[in-house]
Amino acid sequence: MPVKIVREATEYIRTLFQGNSDGHDFDHTMRVYRTAMEIADSEPDCDRQIVALAALLHDADDYKLFATADNANARAFLDSQNVDEATAIKICTTINSVSFSKNRDKCPELLEGKIVQDADRLDAIGAIGIARTFAYGGKHGRTLDSSIAHFHEKLLLLKAMMHTEKAKEMAESRHAFMESFLQEWENEQKKN
Repeated sequence: MPVKIVREATEYIRTLFQGNSDGHDFDHTMRVYRTAMEIADSEPDCDRQIVALAALLHDADDYKLFATADNANARAFLDSQNVDEATAIKICTTINSVSFSKNRDKCPELLEGKIVQDADRLDAIGAIGIARTFAYGGKHGRTLDSSIAHFHEKLLLLKAMMHTEKAKEMAESRHAFMESFLQEWENEQKKN
């Protein structure tokens, strides 16, 4: 996999997410990228370039952040790098399979989609997932109780939705940490 295109994609998203602090930011993208590449290491049949670029660009057109259509930001980057159309389609197909709200019960068709979706969902759980939940909630005017409800509506479901064996393994401790946090939340709520 060419290192240059990964470096260029990293700089592209750094600029794209500049000033974002709601949990869908540059740091989130880089964690998803690193986790996706770790999962890819355990999936020898995957195309690592598709995984890398889809992970780096997975939020480039997120409807919560951008008013784009047809992966316009991701495609603009891929076009600027002269990525061939067949590869661009695979990357965009992978990106489009990541979103929880759009793909809740759908299994990605491509192995690369399963890997990137798992990596994104892993970043939504555990200690980082808890922090991201409250960062997003605060930015969007959610109450603490509303953010806690999000755990039951989405976050606690994610462990069972992992596709790859590596992600299932990684989700165990993160899920347990969230359960522990919620138990402590309940305990402290009872005292007040």
